[in-house]
Amino acid sequence: MSKITPVHLARAAFVYIRQSTAYQVVNNLESQRRQYGLVERARQLGWEDVQLVDDDLGRSGGGTVRPGFEKLLSAICEERVGAVVSLEASRLARNGRDWHTLLEFCGLVGTLIVDEEAIYDPRSPNDRLLLGMKGTMSEMELSIFRQRSVEAMRQKARRGELHLTVAVGYVKTDDSRIEKDPDRRVQDGILLVFSKFAELQSIRQVLLWFRQENVLVPAIVQGRGKRPVEWKAPVYHTLHHMLTNPVYAGSYAYGRRGTRVTIKDGRKRIMRDTLRRNWKDWEVLIHDHHEGYIAWTEFERNQHVIADNANGKSYMGRGSIRRGEALLPGLFRCARCGRRLHIQYTGKGGNTQRYACRGAFGTRAADNCIGFGGMRVDRAVAQEVLDRLQPLGIEAALAAMEAQSVHHCDKRKHIENAIQQAQYEAARARRQYDAVDPDNRLVASELERRWNEKLVQLRDLEVQLETLEQTQHTPALSAADRARLMTLGKDLTKAWNSPGASIETRKKIIRLLVKEIIVDVVGDTLALIIHWQGGDHTQLTVKKNKIGQTRWTVEADVLDLIRVLARQLSDTAIAAILNRAGKLTAHGASWTRSHVCSLRNINGIPVYREGERAERAEVTLDEAADILKVSRTTAYRMVSSGTLPARQLCGGAPWIIQLADLQRDAVCREADARRSRRPISRDPQQNLFAL
Repeated sequence: MSKITPVHLARAAFVYIRQSTAYQVVNNLESQRRQYGLVERARQLGWEDVQLVDDDLGRSGGGTVRPGFEKLLSAICEERVGAVVSLEASRLARNGRDWHTLLEFCGLVGTLIVDEEAIYDPRSPNDRLLLGMKGTMSEMELSIFRQRSVEAMRQKARRGELHLTVAVGYVKTDDSRIEKDPDRRVQDGILLVFSKFAELQSIRQVLLWFRQENVLVPAIVQGRGKRPVEWKAPVYHTLHHMLTNPVYAGSYAYGRRGTRVTIKDGRKRIMRDTLRRNWKDWEVLIHDHHEGYIAWTEFERNQHVIADNANGKSYMGRGSIRRGEALLPGLFRCARCGRRLHIQYTGKGGNTQRYACRGAFGTRAADNCIGFGGMRVDRAVAQEVLDRLQPLGIEAALAAMEAQSVHHCDKRKHIENAIQQAQYEAARARRQYDAVDPDNRLVASELERRWNEKLVQLRDLEVQLETLEQTQHTPALSAADRARLMTLGKDLTKAWNSPGASIETRKKIIRLLVKEIIVDVVGDTLALIIHWQGGDHTQLTVKKNKIGQTRWTVEADVLDLIRVLARQLSDTAIAAILNRAGKLTAHGASWTRSHVCSLRNINGIPVYREGERAERAEVTLDEAADILKVSRTTAYRMVSSGTLPARQLCGGAPWIIQLADLQRDAVCREADARRSRRPISRDPQQNLFAL
C-alpha cells in the first residue's frame, strides 16, 4: 500500500537544500547537484507543484538561525506541504530541537518526509521511530566531528604549531613555524609602532602621530596564495591589534577569547566574548616560541598602560592623560569608599579645578564623599616628585641631549626604507619592459605605464625626504644650549616651572613615579598616602583651602587696604589709588570701579557715604589746610616734620588727620609762624586780603 495519497499530491512538495559552510557552497558542487536533482524525484513520485527552499545555503544545521527552515515550518503549519524532500536527515537538521519540531508538525498535518532511500509518514509509529533514530544519529555525528576537530586543534596548539592566521610582520615556514618577515621595511614599520607607544603612552596619540606625519604601516592583503603586503594609513583597530597581540612579544597564544552559549528566541546562540581574557587564563601560552619584536616584560607593561588608559571602563583604572591644568587626575583614590576621584573644572574658562569623590551619588543619591581644591595639593605632590627626581637630574639632561639628536630619525628612516622599496619596484618594472618585444604594443604599453607609475611614486618619496630635511632639520646643540640643559638638570624645580615644560609632560613624569594617592579630608587638612611605583609609600599632610579661597582670590593686604579706603573714598577714587600703587586684581588686570564694587559686595564692605569722615571727626590734608588757613604745601610740610599728626595707608592715598589734632597749641603756633613768613609782593597793583 502506497503512503502517498491524493491528499498529499494535492499539496506542494518542498525540496529543502542546505550546505553547512560558504566553502562547501563554492567548492562542493556535486552535493548541490544531488540536492537540486531531488526536484525530478518529487515529480517522479507524482507531484506537479514542486517548490525549492534553498535559503539556507552556507548555514549550519546545528542550531543557528535558518530562514529557509523557518519558511518550511510555516508552510507545513498552513497545510500547504504534502511532502518534505531532502537528501538525508542531516540536511533538515542536526539538532534535536529542530528535528523533533519538524516531526511533530508533519505528524499533526499529515506531511510526508522523503529522502533518497524511502518515504516516511510521521504519523506511523514505526516510521516515527526510524526518523527519530536518524535524527539522533545525525546530531551525534555532528558532535563527534566537532569534538574530534576541536581536540585536534587544541593538541596542535599545545605544540605551538596551530597557525590559523599569521600576523603582519611574520611569515609561515614549510615546517609549521613562523619567523620574522625578511622585509626590513616591514620590520622597521612595526618597531616604529612600539617605540612610539613607549614614548606617547597612548594608542590614540600614536594614531594621531602616524596620521599627522603621514607615516604608513604594513598590512596584509587577505586572499589565497602568497600574502602581499601593502602600506596604508593606520586606523585605531590596526594599532590596538599590534600592541595587544602577544605574537610580537615572541610568545605563542591560543584561547585568548572565550565563547559563551546563550538562548535567544528559543534557540542556542554561541557568542564570542568581546573582552579578552587575562593572559593567565589563556589555554596555551608558550614564551620564547619565536623571535619577537619586543620582550614579554614590555608587552605586559603595554597592557597595563592600555588598561589604565580606558577612561570610564573601570573605577579602578587611572584613565589616560587628558587636557586640563590639573596634574593628578586618575591618581587620587578615596580613603572612605575606594573609588577614583573625578576632576571638575569650574569658573570662567575652566580655570579652577576641584577633585571630588562621587561615592554613591549616582546609585543611591547620596552626598559626595570628599571634595577639595586641586591647586595646593598639586603643588605639594609635584614637590615630592621633584625631591625624588633631583638626584637623576643630570642623567635626565644628558638623555634630553641624546633625544634632541635623534628627534626626527624615526620618520627619516621610514621614508628611506620606502625609497629603497620604490627603487626596487621601479627597477623591476624596467626589466619587465626591457624584456618584452617592442612590436607587441599591447603588452609593451601596459608595462610602460606601470614603469612610469613606479617612477612617479619614487619621485614623490624623494621629494618628501627633501622636504623633511629642509623643514625639520635640527642642528646639533650648541655649547650654550648644553650648558643650559645641565643647569636645568641641577635645578629640576626651575626646569619643571620652565615655559617649555608642557602640562602633559608634567603629568607623564608624575605617572611614571606615582601609582596612586589615597586621600581623605581630616578637618581643615588633606591626609595623603602616596604609593610610588616601586612599592614604597609616603604620608603627606596638606592644608585645605578655606571656602572661597582659590588661586583667583585677591591678596589679603589688598583686601585690607580696600576695606580701609572704603571708609574714606568712593569706588572710582579707590580704583585710581590701587592702580597708582601698582596693585592688580586676582586675574592680573587693572582696577575699575566695577571691580572694586564687586569685591566690596563679595566681602560685605559697605560703600562710602558722603560726610562719613566728618562723623568720625577726620579731615583730609586739603581740608586741614583750609582750616589752618595755610597752603596745602605748608600743611604737608607740617605733616612731614611731625608737627601735625597724620596717617596715609599707601602712596596716593589721602592723608587722614584727626580734627582734634588741628586744635593743638603747637600746630596753631606753627601755622601762625608759617603765615607770618609769607613774602609780601612788591607789585603795587596787587590787592591784599584782610585776614
